[in-house]
Amino acid sequence: MEILDIISYKHDGELHRVWKNVCKIYEDDSLVIIVNNKVDVIDGDGRRWKTREPAICYFFKDYWFNVISMIRNQEIYYYCNLSSPYVIDKEGIKYIDYDLDVKLYPNGDTIILDKDEYDFNIKDMHYSKEIIAIIKRNLDILLDMIKKREDPFNNECINNWYKKFLEEVNKK
Repeated sequence: MEILDIISYKHDGELHRVWKNVCKIYEDDSLVIIVNNKVDVIDGDGRRWKTREPAICYFFKDYWFNVISMIRNQEIYYYCNLSSPYVIDKEGIKYIDYDLDVKLYPNGDTIILDKDEYDFNIKDMHYSKEIIAIIKRNLDILLDMIKKREDPFNNECINNWYKKFLEEVNKK
């Protein structure tokens, strides 16, 4: 288990948010899985806060989104950021946040968030036609994964990763 930071930027290079001292519990050629639990978060404007519950986070090499699976009172809420694929360097795992978010509730309701911010930033940050097309295509892929309940969009998957994390923590 490796400790690192998650660092997100906006398209213009401005720092968006940092999650401090999260735990990398899995990595292969296409995926990194991170667990955070009551970690410090620093927003780009300097505001500081702590996450309230454990979360299993999926970062992909081939998809332009990441998935945060928050475990609250035995239920799992999913928050998905449309974003660039991740890179990892000595500072942490990094990505560009492209504004649009998808929230999946335990009852299956799915909503798309921050469309206004996305539409504004298309013009303000000069998103290229290529980026806009990539985001649209990946939003469709994400919504299809949710509909089909592909990993990580099922409780068994998330519960298994959280159990693995707890086992690792208890070994130390």
